[in-house]
Amino acid sequence: MKDEYGLDVVEKEKVQYIVVSIGNEHYGLDISYVDNIVRMCKITRVPKAPFHYIGIINIRGEVVPLMSLRRKMGLEDDTFTDISRIIILKTEEQGLVGVVVDEVKEVIALTEDDIDRNAQNSQGDKQNYINGIGKNGDELISILELSAILEEGTMS
Repeated sequence: MKDEYGLDVVEKEKVQYIVVSIGNEHYGLDISYVDNIVRMCKITRVPKAPFHYIGIINIRGEVVPLMSLRRKMGLEDDTFTDISRIIILKTEEQGLVGVVVDEVKEVIALTEDDIDRNAQNSQGDKQNYINGIGKNGDELISILELSAILEEGTMS
């Protein structure tokens, strides 16, 4: 690609994020972790599971632990609606993990320049689940640090 002076322009690498709603906030999940997005389904409760795990689900014959991002981030409990979705994340460490979101909005592509890494969420002794704030036009999207969200208190 060339600029108006005929010089080569290096395009910055874009990363795709799925934008989801949790309450009134928008969060971005790195699409490279996303295996599938499914509608709400039957959740089987698991005794003595960590509080933020709401149970397990069966996806194509595979048992997948299901996490509430609302509980994990200390928000009010989930209310399931017709637009609630389960995002199945695939990680090397844990395999498949489902996370409940209020709504899936869109897929966007951001460059590193579009993300402010200094605007991170500091919640005292809580682990930092926000990796930066993405700017998509006039909209601000909190980029979730999935490794921090998934690493503690697993159900495996």
